[in-house]
Amino acid sequence: MIICPYCDAENISGVDTCDHCGQPLSDLHLPTPASHVEQCLLRDRLRTLPPNRTVTSVTPDTPVGDAVKLLALQSIGCVVVTENERLVGIFSERDVLMKLNARLSELAHHPVSEFMTANPQSLDREAKVAFALHSMAVGHYRHVPIVDEQSRPTFIISVRDVLQYLTEKMSEADDSNT
Repeated sequence: MIICPYCDAENISGVDTCDHCGQPLSDLHLPTPASHVEQCLLRDRLRTLPPNRTVTSVTPDTPVGDAVKLLALQSIGCVVVTENERLVGIFSERDVLMKLNARLSELAHHPVSEFMTANPQSLDREAKVAFALHSMAVGHYRHVPIVDEQSRPTFIISVRDVLQYLTEKMSEADDSNT
């Protein structure tokens, strides 16, 4: 029997979703985690990460020069691009380097929509930390927007957040071994 971690209902071994609540159970068939850190990665959800700054957003028609100023003034790595409060893109320091570079002053009045990453990978706050880490590694992302049911950005996960999380979990493991 498999116990659903969402509703505690019993399910027969091998099912992919809980018969009671419909939540996915496929990750319960994974091998047993070999360490405290692995266990935490597979257990913890994004909502458990330490809260970070509020999401900074711009509209698609915001001049790219203004978006770059926001990045610099707020010391942030990205802004989300929203239309009617819904996520439509992300514009990051990587976009500045790779797409604008030395032409920034020449292109400063162009809309950010010309340089943003449209329809970026996003996750909901119930996604597991391991899934976010995997998505970031596979997609070569440094930032992943976390959205609500209406695709409104609620917070951003950055590589720095994941590293901080991993450092804390390794420290917990060290503390329990002493």
